[in-house]
Amino acid sequence: MLIHPWDASASDREWREWLSTRDFGQLIAGGRGRDLPVVTPAHFAFDGDRTIVTHLARPNPIWPLLEEHPRALVTVIGDYTYIRADWNATADPAYGVPTSYYATVQVEGDVRLVDDPEEKAELLDRQLRHFEPDGARAPVSAARDAPDRRSLPGIRGIEFTITGVRAKFKFGGNRSAEERERIGARLAERGGPLDEEALAQLRRRG
Repeated sequence: MLIHPWDASASDREWREWLSTRDFGQLIAGGRGRDLPVVTPAHFAFDGDRTIVTHLARPNPIWPLLEEHPRALVTVIGDYTYIRADWNATADPAYGVPTSYYATVQVEGDVRLVDDPEEKAELLDRQLRHFEPDGARAPVSAARDAPDRRSLPGIRGIEFTITGVRAKFKFGGNRSAEERERIGARLAERGGPLDEEALAQLRRRG
């Protein structure tokens, strides 16, 4: 991924705070000596520091690749929108160059597969506490007489430890304040899907 200096994350805190408000992305595993990776969409829970947990169904094709090589990528993208050519023009709007605004965080890491029933129950509870903080769902239990006991063998857990990060916040950082304000006004006027989120990023990074 190309990251110009003006699009780079200003600090670890910036990408961590952004990723902490996201919980759906793509888990990518390459295995060893394969032509193509396996890309699996998944919900996940990030602890705000360096650990991501998720789980997938046992028939998922990603498992052999992670067993061969327990390294993977998690990539998340958001706040994206299309910037029209005439909005992005520095001179004649008829010859402007269109672009995209977006935020993305790509983290690489070591993967630990979780198959022990007790550990899987604990991992699922970590996800549930993130997605259902009201606690309406009973804690997951691997006890022999627990309702969850029969479903636990159907999944495998993943504990992902972040070892590297590529983060990009592409919101006109190479533009003047006046140009950014003009583009922001157009985004506010258009009001399309994710325009509001992109506008907030444009102003935040101003």
